[in-house]
Amino acid sequence: MFVNLNSILPKARKEHYAVPAFDCVADIMVRTILDTAEEQRSPVILMALDHDLTGKGMAFISTLITGIADQYTVPVCLHLDHATDLTLIQSALDHGFSSVMYDGSALPFKENIINTARVVEMAKSYNAAVEAELGLVAGTDIHGTASSSASQLTDPNDVVEFIEKTGIDALAVSIGTSHGVYIAKPNLDIERLMEINEISSVPLVLHGGSGTPGDQVREAIKHGMAKINIYADLRFAMFAGVKEAAAKISRQDPLPDQMFEPIQKNLSNIVVEKMQSFHSSGRV
Repeated sequence: MFVNLNSILPKARKEHYAVPAFDCVADIMVRTILDTAEEQRSPVILMALDHDLTGKGMAFISTLITGIADQYTVPVCLHLDHATDLTLIQSALDHGFSSVMYDGSALPFKENIINTARVVEMAKSYNAAVEAELGLVAGTDIHGTASSSASQLTDPNDVVEFIEKTGIDALAVSIGTSHGVYIAKPNLDIERLMEINEISSVPLVLHGGSGTPGDQVREAIKHGMAKINIYADLRFAMFAGVKEAAAKISRQDPLPDQMFEPIQKNLSNIVVEKMQSFHSSGRV
């Protein structure tokens, strides 16, 4: 069933589990993740980045997911991830995305508020939810290029004002994770998270979930993290599947099923791992 963030995140926060949010770029990823979510009885969020939506990407991904979501009994949300361009956000809303993230984290605080509030107003007539980011989660981008800015942890003193002046539905906070592949083990600032969770009126979001130690993730979930973003771990799993397929297929014209099966298996395994680790399995 097709839903927005407001249909799934408040319940997750209240019951201390997190809904996994997976970046998807192709139909093999969409089908595998949705089939696995159905088997696990877990709500799921499928996300797309600007990079995925170039050319016919916006129409392809939105049509695919909005067209198939109601064939599943688990809640499925289609989310625009890390958008900084309001034109892109408008296009996503027009194409049926049920949730959008405006990322003004690199902007001055007041400018972030102004732009985020504008996105919230844009989303209202579409019944779409809005996520924003306060603090800055740095790391590497989609091409593996390191961010020119260092991470800035979220200041709890800014949280209430930001939420009240923007009207957002979910807040991504910076507590020590980073995007991409970790060079060193992260140390999440759980005390900071506890302080933010105490005063936040909306569910919290953890970016950079791939590679973050499971014990730290579970501790974060206990203290308000209701959505956790995953992408790099999916790429690792799919690449392992590609190598496995290449190693065991002997015919020069393999059937698509032969090529895709190891990729789907590895991808499904990581989705199951995340759903069970985040305690979202069996929630539907």
